[in-house]
Amino acid sequence: MVFAAAAGLAVLGLLLSAVRFARGPWAIDRTVALDVMTIIATSLIVAFAVFSGRRIYVDVGMVYGLVGFAGVVAIARYLEGGL
Repeated sequence: MVFAAAAGLAVLGLLLSAVRFARGPWAIDRTVALDVMTIIATSLIVAFAVFSGRRIYVDVGMVYGLVGFAGVVAIARYLEGGL
C-alpha cells in the first residue's frame, strides 16, 4: 500500500517533469527537467528493489543514476560552450 502510494506520487512527479521538458522555453529548463526525471526514475528503481527484495535492481539504479548524471554534465558543458 505504501509502495503504491509512493510510486503514484513519483509517477506524478515524472509526468510533471515531462511536461516541463516538453514545454520548457530554454534549453537549461529542459536539462533540469531531464535531471529530475532521471532522479525520479532512479528512485523508483531502488524502491522497487526494496519492495521486491532483489538486490540487483539497486545496482541497476546506481548505474542509471551515474549515466544520467554524466549525461546532464555533458549537456551542461555543451550549453556552456565547453565541448
